[in-house]
Amino acid sequence: MTKPMYAFAAAAVVVCLFELMACEQVSPRVSNPIVGAWFVNVPGAPFQYHMFIFAADGTMQQANPDAGDANTSDSDGMGVWTKKGDRITGKFVEVTADRATHAFVSRGEISFDLKVDGDAFTGTASARFYDLHGALIRGPLPAALEGQRVHPE
Repeated sequence: MTKPMYAFAAAAVVVCLFELMACEQVSPRVSNPIVGAWFVNVPGAPFQYHMFIFAADGTMQQANPDAGDANTSDSDGMGVWTKKGDRITGKFVEVTADRATHAFVSRGEISFDLKVDGDAFTGTASARFYDLHGALIRGPLPAALEGQRVHPE
């Protein structure tokens, strides 16, 4: 190999090394049985039927019909989850407004603890509601959770 060829080969190796170093190392995630969409029954909630979405990145979303409560309107819940042993724990937050005045009512923080069994889960939740300044105005309010996985077929 000639001197220019060695220089070219060495430069190509250096470029490849820099490209490899610039790439973020991605480790494969082990799928968790909570990941997916769930129809959830929450007896005692202002509207007891909800949808939960658990994403593989540890985030989750909660939604229920806005008309479920005649006095207030709440946003979809946005939150996080983590696996602790054979349990799933987490929290989502929603914002509530007065239907008549459109004024802020509260920030709801709902913590949950679940156990997945195939296409179902059971668990508990505890809701706490805070004013704009972070003072607790209601709760903790306990609730039972029962979820059924949503399937594509």
